[in-house]
Amino acid sequence: MTCKNPVSVLVVIHTPALDVLLLERARHPGFWQSVTGSQEGGESLLETACREVREETGIDAPAVDFLDWRQVNRYEIFAEWRHRYAPGVTHNTEHVYSLCVPAGCPVSVADDEHLGYRWLPWREAAAACFSWTNRDAILALPARRDRLHSGMPWPHSPPAP
Repeated sequence: MTCKNPVSVLVVIHTPALDVLLLERARHPGFWQSVTGSQEGGESLLETACREVREETGIDAPAVDFLDWRQVNRYEIFAEWRHRYAPGVTHNTEHVYSLCVPAGCPVSVADDEHLGYRWLPWREAAAACFSWTNRDAILALPARRDRLHSGMPWPHSPPAP
């Protein structure tokens, strides 16, 4: 078995009205999240984001549609999932992206990873997430949208320690 890379992406998929797509984990019913996944081989983080969105939702968006938030989260990997990583790996570094899609965008979940999906208004979506990094990214969507419409650049987050 190949060990997972402890570098991943989080992609918050949303509509212009800030309805957010959440996926229910197949191995953990009731756990809702945005698209996530580990970087593989020599792919860039953007390539990882595109691949994971395509694999998990069937949405085949071009790379130029993804926004790199330049935000890095570092968190402890749940003990039950550490067996997927090399021995001694306890933390993951997550890079945040977003993808705005039209309302009614068709979704086709990967049956082996997700039980289903739902679109929720951003506040409800944030409250439904089990991951604090996912919740915080969703809560930042309105400010991000407002900054983009004002022409102001989004501030860069400092690199993870």
